[in-house]
Amino acid sequence: MKAEFRCGTVAIIGRPNVGKSTLLNHLVGQKVSITSNKAQTTRHRITGILTDETTQYLYLDTPGFQKTHDNALNRVLNRTVSQTVIDADVVVAIIEAMRFSDADAQVLKQANGSACLILAISKCDRVKEKAKLLNFLKDVQTKANFVAMVPISVKHKQTLEELKKVIRTHLPVAPAIHDAEHFTDRSERFMASEFIREKVFRQLGDELPYAANVLIDKYEEVGELRRIFASIVVEKTSQKAILIGEKGERLKRIGTDARKEMEASFGCKVYLELWVRVKKGWADDGALIRQYGYE
Repeated sequence: MKAEFRCGTVAIIGRPNVGKSTLLNHLVGQKVSITSNKAQTTRHRITGILTDETTQYLYLDTPGFQKTHDNALNRVLNRTVSQTVIDADVVVAIIEAMRFSDADAQVLKQANGSACLILAISKCDRVKEKAKLLNFLKDVQTKANFVAMVPISVKHKQTLEELKKVIRTHLPVAPAIHDAEHFTDRSERFMASEFIREKVFRQLGDELPYAANVLIDKYEEVGELRRIFASIVVEKTSQKAILIGEKGERLKRIGTDARKEMEASFGCKVYLELWVRVKKGWADDGALIRQYGYE
């Protein structure tokens, strides 16, 4: 007897830098969400789509819920997390084995209203003393009303398959929403801005403060060529100098790496031009935040 087809949304939540985007990319089997060591690299609710014979999983990547940056942008991002939890059929909260912080507790507090909360524990394979791991799991089990706890590692595909099986049992019986070949609901234009922002964060690290954004000024499809003109927005003139680098070398390197990522993802040639603009205080300006596409 053929299994009933299931389709539903799965919110992936966790503190900053716990590996939400990395997990989503491995579950989908495609790069959907950008990654870096910078907190809240993910700023939008991004859907990664995986379809097999019996299920369509709609994975929702979310910003890391945190209170470090008390500005308008951070408040918007935290609201995104809360709303995503409310909207999702299943919520997967990620923590690291042998580590449960106040930040993790804040995340689980946001998931209190979820009807189906699964805890994914990463890096269990790194714990040598299994008795300590077992005690840790027993303690964490009391932190929220979990329907399941699943040890995971992106290096071990069988653990991700087990997580998918657990998720599937809690998804509603429903037809697929997207075509089977789709792996995200985001456009190439959106992905282009994300690839650029990833390269900015990866190359500059702590040199560039939290508030850097990317705007696509023009996006043209000319046959098999994409012509993309984009601006990187920072808050201070000194940050602009850091981003451009000596004789423009840093900005050129960011552009080259982003272009290569786009060409690999889009399957075509890309012409990319980058500028750097200063917009003082944009991350605490509600009107600018909405203008830049943050809900």
